[in-house]
Amino acid sequence: MPSVLVGMSGGVDSSVTAFMLKEEGYDVHGISFMIWDVRDKGDSKSCCSLKSVTDASVTAKQAGIEHYFFDARGEFADKVIEPFINGYKRGFTPNPCVLCNKHIKFPLLLKEADRRGIDYIATGHYVCIEKCEPVCLKKGIDKKKDQSYFLYVMTKEEIERSIFPLGRYKKEKVREIAGRLNLTGAEKRESQDICFVEKGKYREFIESFVPGDSSGPIHDLKSNIIGNHNGIHAYTVGQRRGLGIAAGQPLYVTKIDTQNNTIIVGPKESCLAGEFRVTQLNWIIQPSVYFNSAPEPSVYKLSVKFRSTMNEVNAGVYIPDSKSAIVTLDAPGWAPAPGQSAVFYSEDVVLGGGIIAGT
Repeated sequence: MPSVLVGMSGGVDSSVTAFMLKEEGYDVHGISFMIWDVRDKGDSKSCCSLKSVTDASVTAKQAGIEHYFFDARGEFADKVIEPFINGYKRGFTPNPCVLCNKHIKFPLLLKEADRRGIDYIATGHYVCIEKCEPVCLKKGIDKKKDQSYFLYVMTKEEIERSIFPLGRYKKEKVREIAGRLNLTGAEKRESQDICFVEKGKYREFIESFVPGDSSGPIHDLKSNIIGNHNGIHAYTVGQRRGLGIAAGQPLYVTKIDTQNNTIIVGPKESCLAGEFRVTQLNWIIQPSVYFNSAPEPSVYKLSVKFRSTMNEVNAGVYIPDSKSAIVTLDAPGWAPAPGQSAVFYSEDVVLGGGIIAGT
């Protein structure tokens, strides 16, 4: 009987995943990572709250599976919290879920599976895997819930050892299954907030780590001072709200000048970009392998997603070396912000991605 270690957060998705795999004949084990000291008021929806970990334990007991805990707070602080804070302080817009998947969730799941002699790992992500050569990571069938954008950082070994049973279901069906099983988290609402930030107040969270006065000027596109900011960590490219500027037209953050501690704003069209550079690439499948082409520098026609909530757009992707890519969009795109992830697709297949370095 093959064995699988399921990452359990106490929510609907990971709970149903554990039950599904048991029904499919796997020897299922569950594990919950303690990653952050959330001020739990008993109703927290955070995946790292005390209640969520307790819910996971209750679900494991319902399923009749062994459940383990792993204290990953040190690793999470070093690999997710610190880069998140430092990114915003440097004018970037990092994605903590991507950081967590890259440095915490999947590496630790694999490490713990190996330590316990378990064959596979599993999570409640809405993605699919096609067991071919090379192995393919694909979008889930529920386009509203597809989470492939956050998983481009996975390694080939992690993908080959992973099972994602929810990729072939829609969320409504998963909730229906959870209700039928009378699971603890069946009615739990999903939170769109960053798991370690209370009530979505990420600026206040970052400011608690930013000593002293970090204010500076806000410039228009002609370098005129038209306002003041309270710290560049509170802004991201494309932002409109919270600028505190009275103007004859809506203004948006077009650039964050960290060297001069300055925010530059302009009209909406100034946030459109036709080209940007991507670094820190992780290729699940090299485009040259996928398209069976020569590996020398070439331009590939792909679709790219550079914000988790957007749809992919068509682009030409030039790959001069293994470390970077130049993305030229077919039509100007809205505010690709430094620090955000850009993920490359060929139809439903995730080829890889990286971090936007600049336009």
